[in-house]
Amino acid sequence: QVHLVESGGGLVQAGGSLRLSCVASGSIWSINDMGWYRQGAGNSRELVADVLSSGSTHYDDSVKGRFTISRDNAKNTVYLQMNSLKPEDTAVYYCKSQVLDYSGTRADYWGPGTQVVVSS
Repeated sequence: QVHLVESGGGLVQAGGSLRLSCVASGSIWSINDMGWYRQGAGNSRELVADVLSSGSTHYDDSVKGRFTISRDNAKNTVYLQMNSLKPEDTAVYYCKSQVLDYSGTRADYWGPGTQVVVSS
């Protein structure tokens, strides 16, 4: 079994910064894609950014230049540095990891989410 836990969410004023972390633990052989998604009130879950094991990254246009995704493969951890936050960034942020476990099974795992609230 694999578990993901996010941390770092909270309340911040517009223009401020937060750093989210997500640690994956359990029966992990390797992790390919690690990503951050968010879901605002009344909206569907959307991809914010993801990073491959090679280090290649992808960002949604709405966060380019403000957010930075990174990972520490040795710690099975992915980070999201969020700068210049806007009220529209308010959402529950989820991390997802594509994990290859010791049995050879590849599957996506999600964390429970961390709330980010940006006040104007």
